Amino acid sequence: MIWLAAGLVLFLGSHSLEIFAAPQKQALAAKIGAGPWRGLVSLAAVVGFALIVVGYPQAAAGSGAALWAPSPLLHGVTLSFTLAAFILIIAAYVPGNHFKRALGDPMVIGTALWALGHLLMRPTAAGGLLFGAFALWALVDLWSVRRRRAASGGVEAAPARPAATLIAVVAGIAVWALFALYLHRILIGVSPL
Repeated sequence: MIWLAAGLVLFLGSHSLEIFAAPQKQALAAKIGAGPWRGLVSLAAVVGFALIVVGYPQAAAGSGAALWAPSPLLHGVTLSFTLAAFILIIAAYVPGNHFKRALGDPMVIGTALWALGHLLMRPTAAGGLLFGAFALWALVDLWSVRRRRAASGGVEAAPARPAATLIAVVAGIAVWALFALYLHRILIGVSPL
């Protein structure tokens, strides 16, 4: 469990500097330069991600009995949450779509849905730590982003175009299907379908 916990601290910590240490982040970035700063943060995120990938299977193998038995209904909820998550995460990168305009932060909301869906289906200590940490981080980040945005007078989103929204939906469904049908089993070792 130690590798998983260390990976989460590094990965989520590197993505939380704006939330908890914005002045210190800006001061250090100014001191060492924007490029080296981005490099350090990226290195921390990559090492953290690698530790999560290595640590989760080890932690899951030794995390004991499940806290509850996921019902077949929860399986459907998880599939729905992950489908929505893929669409929203892709929408974060497609300019001028309705998701970005309406939600403001589709990436963070998609991450929360992905984590909550997986938390429902992985009711072990390792699953609770991994997916609970991501869900909590996403909710705190969403609150932080919205608070900072409100304090700065808000940000005007680009006008939404139906074509951009359609691209986000179709690409999200395609990537979700590819992952659900093939990649999840190959990369994670479990087929969700």
